[in-house]
Amino acid sequence: MDRLEAMALLVAVAEAGSLSAAARQLRAPLATVSRKVAELEAHLNARLLIRTNRQVQLTETGRDYLAAAREILGRVEEAERQAAGEYLTPRGELTVTAPIVFGRLHLLPVVAEFLQAFPEITLRLVLGDRLSNLIDDHIDAALRIGNLPDSNLVATRLGTTRRSAYASPDYLKRCGTPTKLADLIHHDCVSFENMTPSKFWMFHDGKRDMAVPVRTRLSVTTAEAAIDAAIAGTGITRVLSYQAAKAVAAGTLVPVLEAFEPPAWPIHFVHVAQGALPLKMRAFLDFATPRLRAKLA
Repeated sequence: MDRLEAMALLVAVAEAGSLSAAARQLRAPLATVSRKVAELEAHLNARLLIRTNRQVQLTETGRDYLAAAREILGRVEEAERQAAGEYLTPRGELTVTAPIVFGRLHLLPVVAEFLQAFPEITLRLVLGDRLSNLIDDHIDAALRIGNLPDSNLVATRLGTTRRSAYASPDYLKRCGTPTKLADLIHHDCVSFENMTPSKFWMFHDGKRDMAVPVRTRLSVTTAEAAIDAAIAGTGITRVLSYQAAKAVAAGTLVPVLEAFEPPAWPIHFVHVAQGALPLKMRAFLDFATPRLRAKLA
């Protein structure tokens, strides 16, 4: 039995949550994964996993062994990287994901600078508004907007963004400026479906969240479309502050109802917990983090 392979297999099963999920991730037959875990348990003369129909749970012994296995595998990986010279020059491929608008406006320019500074690194930037599974999708780092659920991911805080309402000066001149939440029901609204339902928007009165009825005249599926429609005078829209920043700077949109904005959402880089970070990953985080913090300040 290859002990390092067995340790890596146990780590994969624990992180995937089931034997079948680990088999898919490793592109290995389920029977092979199950057999090798059983062989490891037989070698140790200890039960590591409690198997159910859909998932597995670690026994107390399994948790202790898993922690030791991760440490050992991390040291082996570190030794291999050092022997290959990775600690001397950052090199290799990185996959990074981010929301579409934030990625295009803010992350892409940083990535372009990073690639110029580190010519031996290649980077795949995946822009999408769905949350990817870092392990299943083989992603090194993800930029996440919003409160993070409890997980085993390591998070680096970059800043915050607000959920704000905007309208064009022309629309406000024609229809008036709302000063209280109840005014919204008398205004035309443009709802961005990924963030706001079409029938009510969430605001905050300083003490509690409030669901405010709105009259949606147009519902769209991208922030860019919502912003363009608001600039055209279609109505009031609600997007994240960084999405509307360019239009606000140009004077084509102005914020409304700022006193009722919900608490700001945090923005983080997240990555899977592991031993020593590969130098290519450390180089990217050290390069991108201060630059994005400055953009969000």
